[in-house]
Amino acid sequence: MTTHVLTERLVRNDRSHQLVCDAALVMAGILALAICAKIKVPIWPSPVPITLGTFAVLSIGASYGPRLGLVTILGYMIVGALGFDVFANSSAERNGLGYMIGGTGGYLVGYILAALALGAFARRGWDRNVARMAVAMLIGNLLIYIPGLLWLQQFATGWEQTLAWGLWPFLVGDALKLVLAALLFPLLWNAIGRESAYGG
Repeated sequence: MTTHVLTERLVRNDRSHQLVCDAALVMAGILALAICAKIKVPIWPSPVPITLGTFAVLSIGASYGPRLGLVTILGYMIVGALGFDVFANSSAERNGLGYMIGGTGGYLVGYILAALALGAFARRGWDRNVARMAVAMLIGNLLIYIPGLLWLQQFATGWEQTLAWGLWPFLVGDALKLVLAALLFPLLWNAIGRESAYGG
């Protein structure tokens, strides 16, 4: 059974304005991803910092749905590939495709998979229940970590270093983000339900 995702309930518009609305959501999502990617804590010697990027990716997937979420993530990738400084460790000197195939390249692939997965779960109403949203976030994180670690392993001396660079430092932060999303999305849906009940 499919259901509305969060943005479809919050932005009520007729079909004649659908394209404009979708374009605005995509641009807002790309901007949010770029900002969240720059909110980071370096974890030396790992080339992958702790950022809010994963939380933004998973939240966009859940609130936009699989189609619009995918378009937004791909738009973000295109902006980055064109050389704009939108990734966590990109800069005026390190950007574009050269940056994207570096140590964090696998995580970028994981962003696409995770956004699709969270969008699909949201279509089934998982974001309206704390336990199901927690499971969805866990799966989304796994879909980011698996290609991320497989790719990062090429830049490390072995799996011990790969995990030290790309997994262990991030588990606590990702667990906190998982809990936050698992609580936040059902709260938003409950708020929307109360507003509808009172004719808002």
